[in-house]
Amino acid sequence: MSGTIGSEYLQWVKTRKPARFNLAASGVAPCAMADLGTTISNIEINRPSLHGFAPLQQAMATHCRVAKDCVVAASGTSMANFIAMAALITPGDEVLIERPAYEPLLAAAKYFGAAIKRFPREDGPRDVVSGRTRLIVVTNLHNPTCAGFEQSELQTLADIARSVGARVLVDEVYLECMYENMSSAFHEGRDVVCTSSLTKAYGLGGLRCGWILAQPDLATRMWHIKDLIDPSAPHPAEQLSVIAFRQLPQLAARAKTLIERNRALLLPFLHSSSQIDLTLPDYGTCVFPRLKSGDGDRLFDLLYDRYDTAVVPGRFFEMADHFRLGIGVENNIFAEGLERLRSALGKL
Repeated sequence: MSGTIGSEYLQWVKTRKPARFNLAASGVAPCAMADLGTTISNIEINRPSLHGFAPLQQAMATHCRVAKDCVVAASGTSMANFIAMAALITPGDEVLIERPAYEPLLAAAKYFGAAIKRFPREDGPRDVVSGRTRLIVVTNLHNPTCAGFEQSELQTLADIARSVGARVLVDEVYLECMYENMSSAFHEGRDVVCTSSLTKAYGLGGLRCGWILAQPDLATRMWHIKDLIDPSAPHPAEQLSVIAFRQLPQLAARAKTLIERNRALLLPFLHSSSQIDLTLPDYGTCVFPRLKSGDGDRLFDLLYDRYDTAVVPGRFFEMADHFRLGIGVENNIFAEGLERLRSALGKL
């Protein structure tokens, strides 16, 4: 194991006071119990501790269009990624990770003692893959830009991995933001493992409803690893997650309305701002503008200290001249946050 434990980004998130206008949030604004159409009186506390809650296992399998024995439940995508890497990496294994990358993915691979090599996301791993490569790690939609892969690009990744006896790990938590247009990379081949959750796209972060998609033999290995760190999930959250899957069309409609209205606010902001560059992605709950001058940390400090507003500095994604901007927050928060961002950019 690596001597460095933990994620610098997650420590930053959890040790700062939240800003009033939080444009650092990367998911859809949280929904309420009422949005699920149930009450606490319908929820039980306990159940036998087995490998998954059968109704939830079926709901996740149906949602992802896979067999039930290919699904491993996890507490959010972060735990799903951790368990997947624990099953896929041994110390010294060569692991290829896209650049720019979501920092906790790098931190987890380092923790498991991987020999990490990087490749530009837009170029793919063909130039750095070797006979020692055991895992290729990407996000789709990309964190932080929310750019998506074409199906042909995912198939190429799977083919490259297969040619050297490696696997591909695809974090698909933002893919859920494509809603009815979503299709998991798991269907690209037996060498592909995918992780995701309901946290970003539906405002359901509190349920921690995540999953791993893997071939049945590998899924069994992952269940055994999960037993060591999270042997029994909170049953109320499991029940509420089953209810949430039944309500996904309504929750998706709510989320798309929020995002579409914020995109409508963002477009004129981009056209009127001479301080940033941004190619707006087709889907997703965040964007990753480039600052033409200054850096993301300076912008964050100014926004946070003077305007009670937050974005994510680009250094957490290895691009200091960028910042991540969440577009899934409540519309009034986003509108006021943009005005404060405009003022801060003028002073930067």
